[in-house]
Amino acid sequence: QMETQFDPNRGKINIVPQDAGRVLLNRFNNAFYACADRNGKLAKTIAGIESGQDAVEYFPTISVITKRENGSAVISVKDNGGGIPEKIKDKIFQPFFTTKPTGQGTGLGLSLSYDIITKEHNGTIRAESRECEGTEFIITFLRNMKPGENNQIPIFLFLFGNAVNVAGLIVPGFNQKF
Repeated sequence: QMETQFDPNRGKINIVPQDAGRVLLNRFNNAFYACADRNGKLAKTIAGIESGQDAVEYFPTISVITKRENGSAVISVKDNGGGIPEKIKDKIFQPFFTTKPTGQGTGLGLSLSYDIITKEHNGTIRAESRECEGTEFIITFLRNMKPGENNQIPIFLFLFGNAVNVAGLIVPGFNQKF
């Protein structure tokens, strides 16, 4: 399930649209993976439950929220996947660090996202996570930043069909079944 809440008074910010698209695409891919992984683990647990016990219901959900906050633009991407274990939270933005099995992740997505947001756009990105409950990434862009001229885009995503248009990038699979 995809939930959205876009601030109607969000305004515009100066960013490189392709960079914002890369960051959001990475976050969406990670969110889909986390939800699918949690769903798979629950399915295995439910298959092993003896008759008479209650099964756990799980509805994979990803939410995207945009808002203005203290003169900045904030984009939040939240999933209800398995969350980030406490022991690795300080490593998630390091290059080549991944929790995915060999061949399924390079460990560069969050590292590149961190560099794009903090170094190229003078913004911030942080993760709030609880194991077995999910993760929220909060991306903040300062309104007065200027990485390039004429790169103002509205802070919102266009949802259509089973895809989403993120700063000009089409991201398929938003009605993906987990």
